[in-house]
Amino acid sequence: MKILLVEDDKTIASGLEYSLQTDGYETVTCHSAESAKVVVRERLAEIDLCLLDLSLPDGSGYELCEMVKTCSDKPVIFLTALDDEVNVVMGLDMGADDYITKPFRIRELISRIKSVFRRYDKQIQTKPKTIIELENVQINTLEGKVYKNNEEILLTALEYRLFLIFANHIGQVLTRNQLLERIWDVAGEFVNDNTLTVYIKRLRQKLEDNPRNPIIIKTVRGMGYKVGD
Repeated sequence: MKILLVEDDKTIASGLEYSLQTDGYETVTCHSAESAKVVVRERLAEIDLCLLDLSLPDGSGYELCEMVKTCSDKPVIFLTALDDEVNVVMGLDMGADDYITKPFRIRELISRIKSVFRRYDKQIQTKPKTIIELENVQINTLEGKVYKNNEEILLTALEYRLFLIFANHIGQVLTRNQLLERIWDVAGEFVNDNTLTVYIKRLRQKLEDNPRNPIIIKTVRGMGYKVGD
């Protein structure tokens, strides 16, 4: 885990840097807002968490927090000597994940950092997947669109619904009855066994490189269909 530490007091920064590294974290340390902005612009992808001093000689932690949150949803903890409620609320409203006032014990800070990481891990695990990839085909569930080799494939509402059912059950054999139950009368269309056959054939024609030998939507003889291994 790599932490961006922004603290203008070099003595405090040095102590924090040593303690964080002793606890197994990598650190990128900046002593000014300007140098921190360079890191945010050029190296934010490699940063896992930001520790931002609120009062800096050439700016503020608020400004850096806003910059970080605009670019990415990286966790931010403010370090500050100010402990009045207004500043706490302002920091949290800007997207900060926690706020610790100086002076503080290093073990308390480490505990806060670990707590924030746990919250983020839990959010990532429970967050619905927005991009589903199957061979050279991608489903963007936020857009409701399907792409093959990065080119959009136009599907009807029912075709999209059917393909999404497959994509949400990767590796699982779905019987024809299970599929019919899930797409029944979607988009106001009557779906029977013959209609299902037609839609699967259309999906294969649009998505497969060789519809006669499908590798995305596979037939499992005597059982149904399966996507993925």
